[in-house]
Amino acid sequence: MKIQKFKEIDKPKSNCGVFGIYGHPQASLMAYYGLFSMQHRGQEAAGITSFYYDEKKKKNRFAYNKGTGLVSEVFADPRIFTDVLIGNAAIAHNRYSTTGSTTRANIQPFNIIYKSGLMSLAHNGNLTNTIKLRRALQEQGAIFQTTTDSELFMHLVAHSKKETQLEQITEALQTAKGAYSLVILANNALIGARDPLGVRPLSIGKLKHKDGDSYVLASETCAFDIIGAEYIRSVEHNEIVVIDDETLKTGEIKSFKILEQTPPQSKHCIFEYIYFARPDSKIFGENVDKVRRKLGKVLAEESPVVKDDDEKVNVIPVPDSGNTATLGFATQNNKLNYPTKFEFGLIRSHYVGRSFISPDQDARELKVKMKLSLVKGIIENRHITVVDDSIVRGTTSIALVNLLRGANPRSLDMRITSPPVKFPCHYGMDFPSKEELIANHYNSIEEIGNAIGVDSLKFLSIEKLMSIVPNGGKVGYCNACFTGDYPIEVEDEQDKYSTEQ
Repeated sequence: MKIQKFKEIDKPKSNCGVFGIYGHPQASLMAYYGLFSMQHRGQEAAGITSFYYDEKKKKNRFAYNKGTGLVSEVFADPRIFTDVLIGNAAIAHNRYSTTGSTTRANIQPFNIIYKSGLMSLAHNGNLTNTIKLRRALQEQGAIFQTTTDSELFMHLVAHSKKETQLEQITEALQTAKGAYSLVILANNALIGARDPLGVRPLSIGKLKHKDGDSYVLASETCAFDIIGAEYIRSVEHNEIVVIDDETLKTGEIKSFKILEQTPPQSKHCIFEYIYFARPDSKIFGENVDKVRRKLGKVLAEESPVVKDDDEKVNVIPVPDSGNTATLGFATQNNKLNYPTKFEFGLIRSHYVGRSFISPDQDARELKVKMKLSLVKGIIENRHITVVDDSIVRGTTSIALVNLLRGANPRSLDMRITSPPVKFPCHYGMDFPSKEELIANHYNSIEEIGNAIGVDSLKFLSIEKLMSIVPNGGKVGYCNACFTGDYPIEVEDEQDKYSTEQ
């Protein structure tokens, strides 16, 4: 295997963030702050749509602004929020493409005017029956404006024969298969939905302001914190929630089912806890920080770092996602009477450009140096253990190890707070084929460690991982990227479509 053939990005990219707010006089500005707090979930493009009532024409209208780049770049002109994105309801989307190419047409939210009125939609996730649906809709005369699977929802709603918008949306959700968390602005309501297995997260919040109360939907609760909203609960799997003017008066959020029979257990994406979400967020009703500390603690119990010379081991995280788990690892390694010290030996730059073409290994290592710099005094002639959340393709890990070796550590070990990634994800992460995963090119973890260049490499076992995440009752997880056990059927041709990026 030639490791250089893999993409230069070692991590799965975050799979988009969605936000919605209803009943706020500055709805679009609140949506901006919500998107800003979820920038980590998508750095490719951003968009906001707002709904307002046109007094002259006596009807609802929508306004939108979207573009490529970071949230602060797309909405750099503050006049957007006073002159364009007016109204008391808005939805927003941070994009990273997992299906569909990177074009302006694919930037969400998507907006339509159709027989039942206005609708705007933002989607986090991936559909698994995309090919079948596109062909069926095209045969019915549908003309697609984008290459993303999210547009399918709009066509399914527009083609529905049901009478009300809620009925049309419900029928569309019953027809679509796969992973989706949606925020939708309908004529006079904000609607949120999670697929029957609840793969992707979506939470409900409440924001008090001088004119009353407003309600918020977001992929992560860090979006509530930035605007001062109170967390209420997670949208359940197989649930549609409706927030409208009656909700603002009574505080009652209407709840409906997508399928008549709710599956007995959810299949939450386990990578949300491992890597995607911010540690200060609540995901699937649980604090991410709490789970990640447990990941590090149990990893130390399962694979501690022991040195014969009794010298202290400097345990350093790969920032920023590895920070919390590394605290747990270092604490537990000390409790096991193995001298350990938590150190920030790697400093991350947050100002690196979002795209970087790496034509060869040297350029890849340059990118790592642009992102990460060493605190050499912590590394030189010390026992170093690097704690990271995952290894997907292996390319960045190799460049990182080379960088650390340049500072002459006495030893260099690596511990990973998840099992080896061996199977492609079809539900919103960006590794669609087994061939690009480093774990499938070696016969053992020891061989992977040798390929990366560390003295020892250990992964958290799948058994330990599943014992750590909040479980039981209606709560279950998708761990298909580790086990190959896919909870939602995937079209035979889906791989082909999903790689169109």
